[in-house]
Amino acid sequence: MTTETGPIQLLTIAFGPDATFEGRIVEELDELTAAGQILVLDLLVVQKQTDGDLVSVGYQAEGMGDTVSALLGLGPGSLREAEAAFPSLAPGRPFGLDTDDVRQLADALEPGTTAGFLLLEHRWARKLRRAVREQGGVPVAEGFLTEEALAPIAAELLATAARFDDEAEKKAGEGTDPRTGP
Repeated sequence: MTTETGPIQLLTIAFGPDATFEGRIVEELDELTAAGQILVLDLLVVQKQTDGDLVSVGYQAEGMGDTVSALLGLGPGSLREAEAAFPSLAPGRPFGLDTDDVRQLADALEPGTTAGFLLLEHRWARKLRRAVREQGGVPVAEGFLTEEALAPIAAELLATAARFDDEAEKKAGEGTDPRTGP
């Protein structure tokens, strides 16, 4: 049984009243899971009603949504067991979202808005997380950068990615990986 996890992320995605749900997000999550990149720990899709109540919408597999519901304060449950297993979840830690932050995300939804709360483990980062901890490192910030935030450096990022792709193709022909060497 594995006791080590990769970073756990709560990804909240809001959808306006006119959003269409065609299953493409679930397909991508399935592909990432099959490739061992992520593990979906929980998923809850809610809609904010005109009276301010949050209601679960869409198909939920049995047991899915329970953990995120507890984080949102929507149902019974305690974080004590999770905090014991993963001390970084405990109150007072300087990194990540706490339950008040998560609840504020839900409260900020406009009536008619749908939001997906996806709790996932980044399995690809298990060894990186261990290396950071073993070296005494403490993460102090995290987040995905939006396209708008990246716009000023988009050309440089694309050039860097292209350079890595070119090097990877060249090294693949030589039997080495440019990131790890021969």
